[in-house]
Amino acid sequence: DLVARSAREQGVEPGAAGTGSGQSVGSGCLYVVYDPVDGRCAMAAAGHPAPAVVLPDGSVSFVDLPQGPPLGVGGPPFEAVELSLAEGSTLALHTDGLLARGETWAVDAGRERLRRALERAGPLDAHCRAVVDALVPARPYDDVALLMARTKRLGADQVAAWDLPCDPAVVAEARRAATRQLSRWGLEELVFTTELVVSELVTNAMRYSDGPIRLRLIRERALVCEVFDGGATAPHLRHPRTTDEGGRGLLLVSQLTQRWGTRFIPEGKIIWAEQSLTDLPA
Repeated sequence: DLVARSAREQGVEPGAAGTGSGQSVGSGCLYVVYDPVDGRCAMAAAGHPAPAVVLPDGSVSFVDLPQGPPLGVGGPPFEAVELSLAEGSTLALHTDGLLARGETWAVDAGRERLRRALERAGPLDAHCRAVVDALVPARPYDDVALLMARTKRLGADQVAAWDLPCDPAVVAEARRAATRQLSRWGLEELVFTTELVVSELVTNAMRYSDGPIRLRLIRERALVCEVFDGGATAPHLRHPRTTDEGGRGLLLVSQLTQRWGTRFIPEGKIIWAEQSLTDLPA
């Protein structure tokens, strides 16, 4: 959407050459989502090199990632790949400037050089700098970027989940379960807001979907409340009039939490809301 809008603003078609400049409106992109609860990692590429994965034992491999067209060019839908990463694995995301340009053999040689450089373990900051120094000449032909991220898992004591039947009577029990969990975590200051968030999200799930509902609380740098349901309809934030009797649920959630949103999964969708833990008294 951003590429298409940029193209319209510049008066050219997405993926087409601009007038007189020889530049095209388009962009490569690699999108990665990692779930620290179960270690699953999903990714998709739009004309961008696949990342390398360094396992905890030091072995290096490259993800077999289908290449979609660059953003703005059009074409078939992007295909995602999902894999499970062991705790302590390292993802190395990089631009093609880190590898050799040109023939396939040159790119393959660049990958092999990258593999050897990544096998040398060390702290991420120093390791990232060492890899760039080893692969990038004094005058690179293209912009070079390398991003390294090491995976970790959240402990069992940082996650609490409940499966709920699609019955309005369980909304009150969901609030009580969340309150008990916050007390175990020592987060009593967040009870009022969390009860409201749980009540609104669970009620919405029951109202607009059928089937089981799952409530999950995650405590890390923030407190995340997630509600899963099997529906495919995205929620819409409304601004009700003073005389309206309903429609304020998501508005209240958006006002009382730092962030909220929706993500879709094959089985349905998850609506989540996040409260910061950094502002709480020690």
